[in-house]
Amino acid sequence: MNTMKNIHMAAKLERLKTLIIGSGPAGYTAAIYAARADLKPVVYTGLEPGGQLTTTTEVDNFPGYPDGIDGPAMMVQLQKQAERFGTEVRFGVVTAVELSNEVGGIHKVTIDDTTAIEAETIIISTGATAKYLNIPSEQRLRGGGVSACAVCDGFFYKGQDVAIVGAGDTAAEEASYLANICKKVTMLVRKDHMRASKAMQNRVSSLSNIEIRYNSEIDEVLGDQVVEGLRIVNNKTGEKEDIKITGLFIAIGHTPNTDIFKGQLDMDEVGYILTKGKSTKTNKPGVFACGDAQDKEYRQAVTAAGTGCMAALDAERYLATIETPEVVA
Repeated sequence: MNTMKNIHMAAKLERLKTLIIGSGPAGYTAAIYAARADLKPVVYTGLEPGGQLTTTTEVDNFPGYPDGIDGPAMMVQLQKQAERFGTEVRFGVVTAVELSNEVGGIHKVTIDDTTAIEAETIIISTGATAKYLNIPSEQRLRGGGVSACAVCDGFFYKGQDVAIVGAGDTAAEEASYLANICKKVTMLVRKDHMRASKAMQNRVSSLSNIEIRYNSEIDEVLGDQVVEGLRIVNNKTGEKEDIKITGLFIAIGHTPNTDIFKGQLDMDEVGYILTKGKSTKTNKPGVFACGDAQDKEYRQAVTAAGTGCMAALDAERYLATIETPEVVA
């Protein structure tokens, strides 16, 4: 009886040609290209359909939008474009994977801890999550002056006073970027020194409109609807001070959403998936990674979309070699 039940369950097991995990710019662009190549892609959105852009109110740096567009609307358009070519978009979370080591092997995936499916190819576009301070006032004003991407949102604060939190290379790079367009940049460093490389520290120090405050943390972000200032506390003396700013940038790092692939895919020490050369190929045949899950350098919507295109092309070429193997003389 159990054998019959297992056979019945196996008969219902769905097999996909291309499974796309994640639904940001990388995932939807991969879906557009995969669908046009007749790979019949299925996208599982994850808990945050549209990814990080759904928390961005204005996108002004993506080509093709001369008047800009808000992030959620852009994601809706990308989804519709993918669906127009035959992509099936499903709401669900991939909770476990068993990736094959064999060329032409079948990868096993579990959705929401309950549903098992199989895939000939997998495109990973699970993105990354920006780290925040998790202060209530900071969370309340996300999108109202609090941002985790200076390159994305710094333009809106041109000629204004802003602050940035962080002490590493990314914080130093973003502080330098903001200094070129903002009136003043206050850099808050929690310890009595920066973690950034000496070269980046020298760059920050050379800019006259950057003020570095060591041993400084945010006690509260001030403002009702938008950021109007900060209450800073010196963690050595306990002294508090209010400063006026209109924009707050958090640059304390990102966490790639790749935990379910650990132990199966090659990653760096932080968890970004390693891909081969200029491709999106991982160490598992038929598994490709794109977007912020494998890119810790640029982290832009347009670069994520570009790697999504690459992943779909890589998957198409991989399937072509499986379906039409080379003839060995």
